[in-house]
Amino acid sequence: MNMYMNLAIEPILAIVIGILILLVPRFLNYFVAVYLIVVGILGLMHHSLTIT
Repeated sequence: MNMYMNLAIEPILAIVIGILILLVPRFLNYFVAVYLIVVGILGLMHHSLTIT
């Protein structure tokens, strides 16, 4: 019996970044930059995996 767990990282990352922004608002620029970089890399990885 194989169980596959489909876990989307973007919503979890958005929640974590949102909480961090609420806790430490002076680092907003860094949190947004890291979020955009991670989502961009994941998007490119997913796109390249679906082409092949």
